[in-house]
Amino acid sequence: MRYKAVPSKPVSVRRRAAAALGLGLAAALALSACSSGGNAAAGSSGVKTVPTTSGKGKTLTVWVMTGDYTPKTIAAINKEFTAKTGAKVNVQTQQWANITTKISTALATSTPPDVLDLGNTQVASYAANGALLDLTSYKKDLQQGQTWLGGLEEPATISNHLYAVPGFAGARAVIYNKSMWSKAGITTAPTTYDELTADLDKVAAANKSTADFSPFYLPGKYWYAGMQFVWDAGGQIATQSGKTWKAGFASSKAQQGLADFKTFQNTYSTKASQTLDTDTPAQETIFADGKTSAILDNNWALGLIQKANPKLATSDLGSFPFPGKSGKTQPAMLGGSDWGIAAKSKNTDLALEWTKLATSPSIQSKWVYGNDGWIPNSTEGIKAADATVDPFQKGFFDAALNSKATPASGNWAALEGNEAINNLFEAVASGSKTPQAAADSFDSAANTQLNSK
Repeated sequence: MRYKAVPSKPVSVRRRAAAALGLGLAAALALSACSSGGNAAAGSSGVKTVPTTSGKGKTLTVWVMTGDYTPKTIAAINKEFTAKTGAKVNVQTQQWANITTKISTALATSTPPDVLDLGNTQVASYAANGALLDLTSYKKDLQQGQTWLGGLEEPATISNHLYAVPGFAGARAVIYNKSMWSKAGITTAPTTYDELTADLDKVAAANKSTADFSPFYLPGKYWYAGMQFVWDAGGQIATQSGKTWKAGFASSKAQQGLADFKTFQNTYSTKASQTLDTDTPAQETIFADGKTSAILDNNWALGLIQKANPKLATSDLGSFPFPGKSGKTQPAMLGGSDWGIAAKSKNTDLALEWTKLATSPSIQSKWVYGNDGWIPNSTEGIKAADATVDPFQKGFFDAALNSKATPASGNWAALEGNEAINNLFEAVASGSKTPQAAADSFDSAANTQLNSK
């Protein structure tokens, strides 16, 4: 089976990120958490099994974001669900424009959609307002023996309570020009940090006559990449104790990660890139133009690269997870989807059954991965796909096995939206601030924002 790089996926990932920026406003909406009249209660304690119920004569409403799941995959889930419960499913495909306001408004009504396709980093903002059903007591049953990816589960877990179920993932990995590396004498992808830097040194030496060339193009504002260094060193954006968040860039481990990022960025990327982000100029275009041999990007970037330079064949390109100084792959920040259930749903038992089915190993294998080409929601799912995933794409699947996400705080989106974290990494890369000074500035602002009411 060949892994599909679906053209619509980069749009959904980018729009999912943009939509998250509007959640600061969404968090201001007061959404009361109501149980659903005899169905599964929010915040219930203990371990429970997802109930089996008759849905004859009932209709479950499911919101799916455009560009996420294909109609065939949703139809397959619904067919099995209807055969099991007798209930019908009303699927409503949602557009990305103004989606946060639309979801917040819908969840506040007495008749919200029962199940919603949510961005993994969006979950906390809705859960903070009581808009999503607490799924904690059903977690073990919903997992179905699987180990969910940390980058999907962590942002859906607020104060040790689960509010959404992982659906699929997208991960960043190193994309490299295999032909360029081969000319430098490198025939296999590196698996350790020392191997990576040694390979990049060889590439640099082989291309020293190319103007403005960088062995690894890594813009200073690219905080998704920078966080991989911080996480690899054991640092965190912020940690929670009780109801209080504490930003963590000033910690010794995070400081080591920032120093590692600066060293790598300054050594292997261009000086001009120290104050840039990934979009202007687009790092995919720089790669396609032969101005770099490697970038850190999502799998959809492969298509953009080949569109910009059709002469680059699939055999010219490869991917691998970024090796960390820790001896493991650097933790990757996942994008992706979680399924949430409205707290005010009148059909929570059916919603739980539908969600359990949609995230089951069989649906993940045959449809979410097999048909749609997404990275499955669990480590077991990724390992099961290992034998069939195209080598062209394998690095992204491997990278997802070690993943992280942003703080599960309803206030995170507003903090990300003002680009304070982008500026933190830019200051470190450019040297306009020391890592300690940059961390102190960010941590102070983050502590205020994350703990605001």
